[in-house]
Amino acid sequence: MENLVSIGKAAKILGVSEITLRRWDYEGKLPSIKTEGGHRRYDISKLRPEKVHKCTALADDRKTVAYARVSSHGQKADLERQKQVLELFCSQNGWTFELISDLGSGMNCHKKGLAKLLNAILTDDVGRIVLTHKDRLLRFGAELVFSICEAKNVEVVIINKGGEPSFEEELASDVLEIIAVFSARLYGSRSEKSEKLLEDVAKAVAEVRQTLV
Repeated sequence: MENLVSIGKAAKILGVSEITLRRWDYEGKLPSIKTEGGHRRYDISKLRPEKVHKCTALADDRKTVAYARVSSHGQKADLERQKQVLELFCSQNGWTFELISDLGSGMNCHKKGLAKLLNAILTDDVGRIVLTHKDRLLRFGAELVFSICEAKNVEVVIINKGGEPSFEEELASDVLEIIAVFSARLYGSRSEKSEKLLEDVAKAVAEVRQTLV
């Protein structure tokens, strides 16, 4: 029993989402061991990411989509960084992929890139989506999209699963997303007032974080 790990730990080792592991369990590609309470456990000695990815790639000829997103125009540099990380990761895994990016809040689905991705998922054109972080897809509602992916047998690969943010950091990021949406509506998404408001809020959040360290 010492070699058994939780589904969350197994997902981190393999670099995939828990939803993907559940699908692989259903399909028999990577069976889990069930505890008396019905929880999935995985044998570390049997976790072979390259073998699982190869098996998935051979069984599914649908395309891979790498998705990147930032919330505001002031984060364009981060958007380019995300694209580079996604391109390198997909290339290293030998995946032919399409890169889709968005510039907009993660609080809603009103983005052209995300709409294109969701449509491709629903029409069975996508077999795998790759993200740098889970919240790059959506800050609120990502789990619903992941559930759709599970129903459509779409693999979700999240590159950076380690170093999960604290509750305070996630709350601060959520506040920034909310401010971004309302300031854009109030002043215009590209106005100097909007950018100044976001900078002031970010500065205040940073000061609060320092007090929590």
